[in-house]
Amino acid sequence: MKFFLDSAKADEVKYALEMWSIDGVTSNPRHVRNSGKPFLTAITEIGKMLAGTDKTLSVEVNPHHTDPKAMYEEGVKLAAMSPNFVIKIPATEAGFKALWLLRQKDIRVNLTLVFSAAQALQAARLGATYMSMFVGWKESNGEEISEMVAETVEMYRNYNFETEILVAAIRNARQIVEAGVAGADIVTAGFDVYKDAFDHPYTAKGLKLFSDNWDATPYQ
Repeated sequence: MKFFLDSAKADEVKYALEMWSIDGVTSNPRHVRNSGKPFLTAITEIGKMLAGTDKTLSVEVNPHHTDPKAMYEEGVKLAAMSPNFVIKIPATEAGFKALWLLRQKDIRVNLTLVFSAAQALQAARLGATYMSMFVGWKESNGEEISEMVAETVEMYRNYNFETEILVAAIRNARQIVEAGVAGADIVTAGFDVYKDAFDHPYTAKGLKLFSDNWDATPYQ
């Protein structure tokens, strides 16, 4: 399974690359706003950090677009900025059309804001590189999530789709594990989620116990 960082903050991306060997980055308008930088500045800076690798940054087109042509045209411009960019398009009727148009240009697309297996199926049919299925939002709304991911994994295997299943809106370590058990290809989560997931109080407790015993034992 690949781990992507869901952020547009350069310092978080740098840390995640150096300390966690993160496999890629996803961004959205909220993350870019939180970075405190203009959109193009933020994505260009991260793109340079990924240059020369096969790691990708998913960059989202203007969410106000309702015309597939507008999504397509902006996607073409963004894709030309960096070979590491994958274009994020929403799972709307216009978005599916834009996905198809971009794939005709061999531009990679992350079909985002997917909340059903049916949407996920259409994304794969049309050749999305990534299909971003949001689980945290659904769970917060009291909806079951693990079956949706598992059903999607089974469908993709049935038809040998090349689209990678990216589980997004991850809120905790348990959701990371559930995505892995279901067979997802990628999870994307925020900086703090990974920080918490990679830590455990019993690890700290055990390390303290071993350290105390180490200190109480002669080395030679």
